[in-house]
Amino acid sequence: MPKGGLETVELFTSEGKGRGLKAVKEQWAGDVLFAERAYAAVVFDSLTHLVCHTCFKRHEKLHRCGQCKFAHYCDRTCQKDGWVSHKNECHAIKRHGKAPNENIRLAAQILWRTDREGGGLTEGALVSIDELQNHVGHFGEEEKKELRVDLESFLEFWPPDGKQFGMQYISHILGVINCNGFTLSDQRGLQAVGVGIFPNLCMVNHDCWPNCSVIFNNGKIELRALGKISPGEELTVSYVDFLNVSEDRRQQLKKQYYFDCTCRHCQEGIKDDLMLAVKEGEEKPSQEKVKEIIQFSKDTLEKINKARSEGIYHEVVKLCRECLAKQEPVLGDTNIYLLRILSILSEVLSYLQLIEEAAGYSKRMVEGYMKLYHPNNAQLGMALMRTGVTHWHAGFIEVGHEMLCKAYAVLLVTHGPSHPITKDLEAMRVQSEMELRMFQQNEFLYYKMREAALQNQKIQIMPEPTNEVSPGLFQKKQ
Repeated sequence: MPKGGLETVELFTSEGKGRGLKAVKEQWAGDVLFAERAYAAVVFDSLTHLVCHTCFKRHEKLHRCGQCKFAHYCDRTCQKDGWVSHKNECHAIKRHGKAPNENIRLAAQILWRTDREGGGLTEGALVSIDELQNHVGHFGEEEKKELRVDLESFLEFWPPDGKQFGMQYISHILGVINCNGFTLSDQRGLQAVGVGIFPNLCMVNHDCWPNCSVIFNNGKIELRALGKISPGEELTVSYVDFLNVSEDRRQQLKKQYYFDCTCRHCQEGIKDDLMLAVKEGEEKPSQEKVKEIIQFSKDTLEKINKARSEGIYHEVVKLCRECLAKQEPVLGDTNIYLLRILSILSEVLSYLQLIEEAAGYSKRMVEGYMKLYHPNNAQLGMALMRTGVTHWHAGFIEVGHEMLCKAYAVLLVTHGPSHPITKDLEAMRVQSEMELRMFQQNEFLYYKMREAALQNQKIQIMPEPTNEVSPGLFQKKQ
């Protein structure tokens, strides 16, 4: 899988979309079309003491900036590497008395870099910050009000002795952040930890069934091909999770990114029937019954989110089981409301160490996902990995190994072999393969050795479930 460079892509005018990127050369699944460092990036407000402000890796023990007491770093190397971008921020935080929110911090980082380097093209960039869309003209009344609040906060934070920018330009930068801020993940790709601006990535248009995906890997974003891409073909990524019916995706895209999606999957409602599938059989449920169960599912999901946010996981399990009991006689195996309940239930049961039960629900979930998602979708790959690990932990080694192999095939394309999560997965795949051979040679001995190993091991606690839904490609201010 060759490393990508800007010789593989070029800017062009995409019909009905404005500017876009197209491939210059033929690409294959897993190829990197380009890699890009952030023009500017910041850690989320809630994680500033848990994540390195330079490399965005999570660490239990971080070094704190001795001057502003706000920025945190892995070590002296990261602190030194980050000083160019932190220097102005450090002085501003000391003068202001506290750090502002992440959007204001990111806007300030962009303007400090613009002041240092000018507003033109930076090395390797196809467009400048000034050329990015801000969509301020599309803002509704509530968004305009939020913009005014952000402007006031920015002006309070910005040093009076620094270069002074006009209100219109500051509004442009805040607008760019609002619709183009890319969500950064931690080193293993499991948690959103920050937001950054990547000018080249901003040129890649949306498609609900895209030919590329984006991953944050070792301090850079990588645009990776999901399959064969011909020279001259437009490059696309999905700004939102595909697991919503076309009308809901279109509404989300219009609200968040200010455009009407005209992709084939939205225009033709492809897979909508599967996402709203009902139980097949002699007695097909009535439309009224289906509507009732979907509304019940929506109401239950709200209760589940509340219980998860409060950490009442046994209540989450109870609500999920009650919901499933009503869904199963009515909804089909690929219905997105059924799949959402299966996903939550399997995750929470794993956390509560009810692994065998979790395995059954996760398998049903991932079987539904495989009928809906693009075969090289990153979220499908992560779900396959989770299901494989759950089965492996439960002692279902055959299914566990099969799922881990499928996950590895997907993540090789979406994340690449050098990504930490792919490396972890490869180690698990090799280990599970060894155990599978042992199981096939002597099933009784395998279970005896597994039982002995479990008795000598501390109980592994699965990560605590979060109330976060899978983030979209770009970070929208809440």
